[in-house]
Amino acid sequence: MNNLWEIEFKAGRRVFHINVNKVEFEVGDYVIVAAERGEDMGKVIREYLPSVNLKYAPTAVLRKATDDDMGRLNFNREKEEESFGECQNLIKKHDLDMKLVDVEYQFDCNKLTFYFTADQRVDFRELVKDLAAIYKTRIELRQIGVRDEARRIGGFGICGLKQCCSCWLREFEPITTQLAREQNLALNPQKISGNCGRLLCCLLYEQNHYQQALTEFPQLGSIYRTEKGTATVEKVNVFTRELIVKHTDNYEEKVKVEEDVTDKYGYRTTYRRVVNINGGDESESA
Repeated sequence: MNNLWEIEFKAGRRVFHINVNKVEFEVGDYVIVAAERGEDMGKVIREYLPSVNLKYAPTAVLRKATDDDMGRLNFNREKEEESFGECQNLIKKHDLDMKLVDVEYQFDCNKLTFYFTADQRVDFRELVKDLAAIYKTRIELRQIGVRDEARRIGGFGICGLKQCCSCWLREFEPITTQLAREQNLALNPQKISGNCGRLLCCLLYEQNHYQQALTEFPQLGSIYRTEKGTATVEKVNVFTRELIVKHTDNYEEKVKVEEDVTDKYGYRTTYRRVVNINGGDESESA
């Protein structure tokens, strides 16, 4: 499929569209695209190769946005703020257990979407009726997760940079505490959780490095021999190449892993003195 482009809408929502009309535009331009029952407006992010696999049929890019279109977009943003407050009042009126996150108008105002979070399913049929009576357009209430909420609201992470989900991360992958354990991080929720309250997405970024680096060290729980005797490996620091080992008297010792050496044949090998935790003779291993 040729001329396939990724278009970004409000709060980082991205959709693929095809430029079948040969509209002239560049990355960073705003364009009008065909949407369900009307038109929408977004920013051009990048072009995709024909080999990309899509789960839906992309709609067409209709034209490049004009100054009047930009004015209409800004007007819609102002209306979204008003609609947000109105919807919150209606949620209180109907005593619904839900949290309104964001409101988004389609460019031509043929659809108005309300994004919310909730711990369980919500019967919002009466709310939809009230909203439809007020705005005289198609109303959609969409329940999202807390990670999507953080993406739509935006913010900065503990690293001081803008949230990854708000600027470049498109798909959320499963994150588990096992990643934190393998990276020798303290299992403190305040330190390993993002603004969404879930585990930091960045725990996944360095996982491949840790998995590869840890192959150069004794496994946790294995037996390691030091000058003070045999001990159990408690922690591994892949950056300082140090081990924390515990002796039978509970004495903890920090051990520097021996550096690579070159043998007489020119091969570089890391040698460690390790005792098999399952028993057996003491031996040197590479």
